[in-house]
Amino acid sequence: VQLTGLPMASSRDSPDDDGYKRFTEDIRNVSYGSNNANPIDEMGSRSSLNRESGESADHWEMNYHEAAIFLEEGENNEKFDSHPRHPSALPAYLLVHNSWYYGLDLTFSIVLLLLALAESPSVDKFQLPVGIHGTLELVSLGVIGVELALKLRWIGWSMILKHKRTMVKGITLFIMVLESVIVLVRQSSHFRVTRALRPIFLVDTRACGAVRRFIRQILQSLPPILDMLVLLLFFVCSYALLGYFLYSNHQTNLYFRTLSDSFVSMFVLLTTANFPDVMMPSYAVSKWNAIFFISYISTILYVLMNLMLAVVYETFTGIEKDKFRKLLLHKRKACQLAFRLLVSKQTPNIVRFKQFQGLMRYYSPRTSQRDIVLIFRQLNASGTGTLTEDEFLGIYDALTLRWRLKVPPDPWFSAAWPPLRMFCRAARTIVTWEYFEHVVYVLIIGNGLAMFIRVLESSVSLEEGAKNFCASWDTYLFLTLFLIEALLRIVGLGWSEYISSGWNFFDLSVTLIALLGSLMLLIRPKLTVVVILRPLRLLRLFKLKKRYRDIFGTLVLLSPLMWSTAIVMMVMYYFFAVIGMELFSKYDLRNCCINTTVEDFYKYNANNSSAIGYYYLNNFSNLLISGVTLFELTVVNNWFIVMDAYASVAHPYSRIFFMLFYLFTMVVLTIVVASVLEAFRFRIQYKKQTSKRDEEQMLHEEVAVDWHSLQRQVQDPKLLEALQLDFIPGGVSFYIGRRRRTRDVLQRHMYISEISQWMQEVAEQERITGINFVDDGQINTRLMHSEA
Repeated sequence: VQLTGLPMASSRDSPDDDGYKRFTEDIRNVSYGSNNANPIDEMGSRSSLNRESGESADHWEMNYHEAAIFLEEGENNEKFDSHPRHPSALPAYLLVHNSWYYGLDLTFSIVLLLLALAESPSVDKFQLPVGIHGTLELVSLGVIGVELALKLRWIGWSMILKHKRTMVKGITLFIMVLESVIVLVRQSSHFRVTRALRPIFLVDTRACGAVRRFIRQILQSLPPILDMLVLLLFFVCSYALLGYFLYSNHQTNLYFRTLSDSFVSMFVLLTTANFPDVMMPSYAVSKWNAIFFISYISTILYVLMNLMLAVVYETFTGIEKDKFRKLLLHKRKACQLAFRLLVSKQTPNIVRFKQFQGLMRYYSPRTSQRDIVLIFRQLNASGTGTLTEDEFLGIYDALTLRWRLKVPPDPWFSAAWPPLRMFCRAARTIVTWEYFEHVVYVLIIGNGLAMFIRVLESSVSLEEGAKNFCASWDTYLFLTLFLIEALLRIVGLGWSEYISSGWNFFDLSVTLIALLGSLMLLIRPKLTVVVILRPLRLLRLFKLKKRYRDIFGTLVLLSPLMWSTAIVMMVMYYFFAVIGMELFSKYDLRNCCINTTVEDFYKYNANNSSAIGYYYLNNFSNLLISGVTLFELTVVNNWFIVMDAYASVAHPYSRIFFMLFYLFTMVVLTIVVASVLEAFRFRIQYKKQTSKRDEEQMLHEEVAVDWHSLQRQVQDPKLLEALQLDFIPGGVSFYIGRRRRTRDVLQRHMYISEISQWMQEVAEQERITGINFVDDGQINTRLMHSEA
């Protein structure tokens, strides 16, 4: 279902707005009413990047180029106020907005992060001399700094100073270059806590646009979280004060000796990591003391923490909707700006196919001529052969369509050798048999029963048990049957149709991986980890139940968010790991914490350590070990043991580091939980409101192409000759375009009434103010003056 007049989202990943981009033509350059016939259409609006005056095909090319840039800015949610306003600025802009530079920027940003493995304190076998890692750091910072230097070419200092993220990046870059030079001069490292800021460069790369959006959502969700944290800290402090006056005189209770001890104990109790240990000394004195701890946990853990999740969930839902609205309106504005560069003076309100084709050469150069024709026809809902502005607004959605003939061509094997054709036709008959899926499910269940029997068998060693489980005769029997099933589907349907199904791809992948794992186990019997591969095929059974299909569908919708979440968590781990190494790497925790509540956890004997005596391994001796330590802190099980150890060997105020880390992880994970809840609720509501038939209509577009009308539209003999392979000369060809089932597509369907309202509001504001509406003051001042 096409929403006329609405910009549809592109399927390509979009970084968030980053201020690198360009802006606009002067809409007052449009001259209406000229009826002179010229061999070349006169441009209705000249690109600000044209070097010369006059009308020519070359100048149309510059219009196509700038129109494509506008569409890219809309797709990437980039602000328009940093558009290069002079032809001399274009080379610098194109150099930075180049796939090769994107790759270099990402590569050297990762290299900069990995240097922490080689810098002191380094991971064993990764340590590099100061001169080498210092030089690598300077080279990486230099490549990253090229972007800032080139940005000055087209936006200048004034725009850079206004863009907060660019300013932060520039200041961080300057500090790090200065520090790396000092390190090279001194040939030794110093206290460099600023290394924790290196992830800024990774987050600012184009590849991490979704990560920036997620970070922005975290920041936008902070106000309600901070409000709830203030309330939580009030209760923590109140109970800490009460606990100090109630239990500080208990000789056996070391948790409330001072006010600071009392606060730390109640803060840790917030995570239940020290419960019931913190209660037992006072509970031994009087059983009534349990009321204090039970009331605290009930109030904080079961009421306030869940209330905070509810508040964050409500805020996150509103943020998601508002983000969708802003991106929709931003794309609308980008389409309007591009449209004005494509119209001619003779036809100032429509775009012809020639200009649309020129635009596509720059915006989507890999799109075939057939698809360009189909996209143009799909946009041209009025059937006039030209695009109005409202029709042009659907270009983002149209580019996501994947086209095929409505009437399928002959099977792939139709021209094959006759005996092979008979075999392929028989395979197609088998896989399209209505009971074929049932047979496959029976095989999967049989495989599960065989595994269950193997698990119950006794074995002499783990290696023998692993071999019986995933490298025995029944293993190869079922793997062979699964491979035959995949082969029949591939032969009968063709590789393209087979691999287009996600479940088919999953089945083939896990079957081949399980076969490879079993062969590896025969070669290396100690490689028992491969036992996990055989049961993976059982996941196919979960497809049978609707509840599990909803869960898997939600996971698909959440996969981009989960990837962003993983990167945000790694960035946060890196930040705290570097700070932890700078603060605590010099401390040895073996046999520390004498006369404290955690003394037993650090008793070390080279010949015989107790089961709980291995906590000394939770340290910050290098980046990898620091990451493991921080993960243990994230789980919050006994995390206070690590915190108290460093409070004992370093300084009591070192607890601030661990408490801040807990609060950061709690904020991020709370937002992650809220996002999962929102995605699941969204999918359930979508399923309730959308029938299978409605969904199919929403995901498909049908286009009919009449050859005679195509001749009038294209008017290019060479192109028409090439199109004869895809369209029927003298007849009508029917094509079907299919969209992917993405969250953005589902949102457009769910918010259809709100979208209409948003568009009406923007159109009304444009009518009243006389200028096109863009959020956040993104209207270029030159455009505003020309409108006045």
